[in-house]
Amino acid sequence: MKLLVTGVAGFIGAGVAMQALARGDEVVGIDNLNDYYDVSLKRARLARLERWDNFTFERADVSDRQAMAAFYARVKPQRVVHLAAQAGVRYSIDNPMAYVDANLVGFATVLEGARRHQVEHLVYASSSSVYGANTKLPFTESDSVDHPVSLYAATKKANELMAHSYSHLYGVPTTGLRFFTVYGPWGRPDMALFTFTRKILAGQAIDVFNHGKHHRDFTYIDDIVEGVLRVVDRAPAGSPKAHGTGEGGAPWRVYNIGNSQSVELGHYIRTLEHCLGREAQKNYLPMQPGDVPDTGADVSALEQEFAYRPNTSVQEGIGRFVDWYCDYYKVAL
Repeated sequence: MKLLVTGVAGFIGAGVAMQALARGDEVVGIDNLNDYYDVSLKRARLARLERWDNFTFERADVSDRQAMAAFYARVKPQRVVHLAAQAGVRYSIDNPMAYVDANLVGFATVLEGARRHQVEHLVYASSSSVYGANTKLPFTESDSVDHPVSLYAATKKANELMAHSYSHLYGVPTTGLRFFTVYGPWGRPDMALFTFTRKILAGQAIDVFNHGKHHRDFTYIDDIVEGVLRVVDRAPAGSPKAHGTGEGGAPWRVYNIGNSQSVELGHYIRTLEHCLGREAQKNYLPMQPGDVPDTGADVSALEQEFAYRPNTSVQEGIGRFVDWYCDYYKVAL
């Protein structure tokens, strides 16, 4: 299978590409290698992928309509995993237009390419952020997601609606995956685990928002990658009102993909302290704008239809991250 992975130099994109290559797929990756975070980390992820003969890379921006149209015509992928996006809730507060370009215009070009070149299945990244300030836990796919509390979340909700229109009008099979908090080796430096580790090792205080009382559905990267590829391999057929989220007969689905076990941030930090063998200095702060108190994934639909069962504990996952971090940055504990 020829698989296109957008955002291939990113955390999840590189993981998906690596596993697809290992199982024998031909993977074509694109990424614009922007400087939202350390570009050298993105290049290091790419270097690992470029060791495979069945991998090719092209630097491109998904929001460039002409470049993407030419790319699709030249590559003709069978299936697409679209992970290129401007990530981050807090960054969207200060830089909203970056999200319009990458997450709305970029997604439109990916959809249009899938339509014009008869892509068998488009799997794309949505986010648990679409649930906004919902307080009923765990979050289920049939919950209302009409009141996002950040522009980032709004763009992800828009992606789901855009995908439905293409599935309905043109028969493009699409599946959206609402990622919960993904962590692990090769992760993003702007995320909590990476930031906490760097500061604790440097003897700096960490900012603990909401006094560490909020909960997150932390999901280990390998569990996420396995779930993504299982979904890629089976495109949805048209059926009415799937999981309460589909309308009509469009070949369109949306699933939660998480760990299904929420962990308090305070416990997450204590686990990291144990793995590092040192205690963090903490600045306890109120909730940040655009953030949500708690997240938790009901993954029963993905489990029933794809036998998806994440099995990596937070203790094991953080331990693996710390081992990777110390090796990558040459840190001795």
